[in-house]
Amino acid sequence: MTPENIKFSFPHKNVLVTGGTSGIGEAVSRAFADAGANVVFTGRDMQRGEDVLNTISSGSGHCAFIPGDLTESGFCDSLVQQAVQSMGSLDIVVNCAGVIYHAVAGETTDAQWNQTMNVNVNATFYVCRAALSTMIERGGVILNIASDAGLSASSHLAAYNASKGAVVQLSRSMARDYGQYNIRVIPICPGDVDTPMLRGEFNQLGVTAKEGLRESAQGVPLQRVCTPLEVAHLVLYAASDSAAFMSGYPLMLDAANRA
Repeated sequence: MTPENIKFSFPHKNVLVTGGTSGIGEAVSRAFADAGANVVFTGRDMQRGEDVLNTISSGSGHCAFIPGDLTESGFCDSLVQQAVQSMGSLDIVVNCAGVIYHAVAGETTDAQWNQTMNVNVNATFYVCRAALSTMIERGGVILNIASDAGLSASSHLAAYNASKGAVVQLSRSMARDYGQYNIRVIPICPGDVDTPMLRGEFNQLGVTAKEGLRESAQGVPLQRVCTPLEVAHLVLYAASDSAAFMSGYPLMLDAANRA
């Protein structure tokens, strides 16, 4: 069965996705919409957001785009409020927004470190905090896109490794603290995924996308990198009733590259 043929159904579910204008976030937004969910997604690029909105499959649900800067806690509070107002409630949150800089610790600048933490950690925390207050009465699912780099680290990615490790531990902490309210929280930990962010990392290294993807696939038993759609399908599974007793433990998607 190919990834395109895998089917999920989320009628009457209300979903908020961050980083929804590109890469994994865009794939997740489209996948939930295809599955019939109501979807609100956010990103900083207004034009890109409108382009995704105009081409996304609405399925049987409602789709909306809210632009803004997730590193501002006030916007994250407003984002969750607007999502609830737009859809009526909030069942699922997927935090996908992220940045990456290819640098060892000694070569990482203050600006690179701070932006990585602001986008990858702070924004995730702000959205989760706002969402938890709305989910506490009826339960819900929060899925945070972390990385296998947050579990075992990757070379020359000091800030990224630290940020994704923080996302993993934040997710596990919330899973323990909010499970009593029927709120499940899961960190999703893919390996390399063929996204604009990964290709931007190749650009930082001065290699072509073709060269970078070939090098990233070395040592992976399936001999390729993951696709955004494959991550999206794991997200939909984790958000579904089929995963109702799954919470806290990181879900890896790296084709046994680090087994």
